[in-house]
This record gives sequence, structure tokens and C-alpha cells, in this order.
Amino acid sequence: MESIKKLIRDIPDFPKPGIIFKDITPILGDPAAMAAITGAFEKAFEGLKPTRVVGIESRGFIFGALLARAMNLPFTPVRKPGKLPYDKISVQYTLEYGEGTLEMHTDGVTRDDRVLVMDDLLATGGTAAATCELIEKVGAKVAGVGFVIELAFLEGRAKLKGRNIVSLVTF
Repeated sequence: MESIKKLIRDIPDFPKPGIIFKDITPILGDPAAMAAITGAFEKAFEGLKPTRVVGIESRGFIFGALLARAMNLPFTPVRKPGKLPYDKISVQYTLEYGEGTLEMHTDGVTRDDRVLVMDDLLATGGTAAATCELIEKVGAKVAGVGFVIELAFLEGRAKLKGRNIVSLVTF
């Protein structure tokens, strides 16, 4: 995964001063890198016998949909409020400064599903933990959680304690 790490560029002071943003757009422009990422997740998760992939808005859609296709599984998006047109369930969670809400269609997962949750980045873990809560709210099981990048110094794994976490690149 060292070749993937080299494609991630640092953007200082984005979206605000003091933040160093990890930009994945060079990865998205490299078909071989995307194939390597998808293959790595497929290999890491195949033994978990997943039945569905859930992607977190918005970059989780990219990696989640590719993984779902590769594993021949259905894909479900988890979105911010007001973006889904059908009946939905929601969960509120605490952000660094305030609260957030995530939504999923009521038929997005079933009670019998073993779900892989996908996003591009694990930072503080709040969004991923809320997504897991949303999935479990309908009685489904979270089989694994995957991230292309993990910012280990932010200790996001602590909010996902006890979960099967796969991160491909760690900073």
C-alpha cells in the first residue's frame, strides 16, 4: 500500500487553518490504485461472509460501490439529512463542534444482513460509529468497517472498539 500512500497529497489549511487535508483525488485518477484498493478490501473482508456494503457520504460511496461490485453484493448509501427520497431512519451523533445526523432508507439493510461499512477516512470515528449504530438499529450486524486512510493520532478506533476494522494507509 506504499504506492497508494504516495498518491495521497497533503493540502495545508483546508478546509480551515491548521488542518492538513488528505486529498485522495490522485488515487481516483489512477485505475491501478483503485483496483489495488478494491482488491485489498475484498481479500480482507471475504472471510466475514458479508451480504451487503454500506457507503458513508460521500467518498465512502466510491470505495463502497466498487467493493460491492467486486464482491457481487448490494450497495446502500448512508447520507446526510434531506438527501434520500424514500422512507428513512436516522441517527444523531456528536461531532467535534455540535451534532450531526445520518439517514438510510428503511429498506437499506435487513435484519439478516452482515454489513461492511466503507469510508475513505477514519479520523475521530464519530461518523463511522453513528453509521454502525444506524445499521444495528434495524437489527443487522456490522461485519467489518473499512477505510482507505486512518489518521491514527486522532484515535478514531476507540469509538469503533470491538469492530473488525481494516485501514489500508495509516498516518
